[in-house]
Amino acid sequence: MNRFFAIVLAAGLTATGVAWAQSVPKTAKATFAGGCFWCVEADFDKVNGVISTTSGYIGGKVANPTYQQVARGGTGHAEAVEVVYDPGKVSYQKLLEVFWRNIDPVAKDRQFCDSGDMYRSGIFVHDAEQLKLAEKSRKDLESSGKFTLPIQTEVVLATKFYPAEDYHQDYYLKNASKYKFYRWNCGRDQRLEQIWGKSPTH
Repeated sequence: MNRFFAIVLAAGLTATGVAWAQSVPKTAKATFAGGCFWCVEADFDKVNGVISTTSGYIGGKVANPTYQQVARGGTGHAEAVEVVYDPGKVSYQKLLEVFWRNIDPVAKDRQFCDSGDMYRSGIFVHDAEQLKLAEKSRKDLESSGKFTLPIQTEVVLATKFYPAEDYHQDYYLKNASKYKFYRWNCGRDQRLEQIWGKSPTH
């Protein structure tokens, strides 16, 4: 018997299982914009299978934007979070569910107390499969009858993502009290509960 297959059989794996294991990438990337990136980062960090989250800027026309530039408006960037995850533990579909549950989909160029196109909501897809799943999830939400207003969240191809300044990364951990005050004062969780119902994570 071929030594490789002997090892495979000894491990209790089938040839199909080996092919599956080889085809599933160890990590994948997803990018979401849902208003303040501190909050989006905190929400995705709670998800089992998420390896890392990075706050940053995407979708604009200025290279290497600073927070001050984006906050002033005019760069076209949205505050966003790049999520690196393990597809063997969490699916992209599940990440989409988490995303929708943590935004206000009918808010245009704003999320909660933050306004301007830099706070628009969006799903920035990295391949054809993500595009298909993201567009389907958006259409399913539109046809659910849950909202009387149109869904404003964009589904677009991901452009270059620029990580935000270091002090923005893990802000909710580094400045816990300030973050909690901001989140509550912004009315984020109050509005989310109004839209989606009470969540055990908030």
